[in-house]
Amino acid sequence: MASLTEAREAPERQMWDEINGIHAGMLGIEGAHMHFQPMAPNVDSEANTIWFYTRTDTDLVKALGTASRAHFNVVGKDHDYHACLSGTLEVRKDEAKIDEYWSAVTAAWYEHGKSDPHLTMLAFRVDDAEIWASTDSTLKFGWEIAKANLNDEKMPEVGVNKRLTFTRHA
Repeated sequence: MASLTEAREAPERQMWDEINGIHAGMLGIEGAHMHFQPMAPNVDSEANTIWFYTRTDTDLVKALGTASRAHFNVVGKDHDYHACLSGTLEVRKDEAKIDEYWSAVTAAWYEHGKSDPHLTMLAFRVDDAEIWASTDSTLKFGWEIAKANLNDEKMPEVGVNKRLTFTRHA
């Protein structure tokens, strides 16, 4: 359940926690004229970077320039949290990151394990994001809708929306 207090007071931490709690989000490249693709995130919050395992022969990798602009969209596991992140995406076969995030699930996708010739990673360096956290309380939601319907100038208060900006780390 997304905490509205955390969305107001610690939105960056909440965003990374929510991303860590999902199996996949949707990743896409700006201007590539391709549909977004489901990708499993591996978060390095200290570097404001999300790492994705992929294969060198995918359309996504082939469409990347040296550092393409991209978006990663997230829906929290309880469906009460949404985020859209933007930043630069690049192919980086980083052996340390491959080792750090490797799991039995990842291994299932690569016939030759970590030495698979098609294995590579994508580094998504987040510049900014917009988050939406909403209440999962049907009572609060109903109360807010009723109040708004009784007063034409009242908007329901059922969530938090914030814009986040991230600094670059070396």
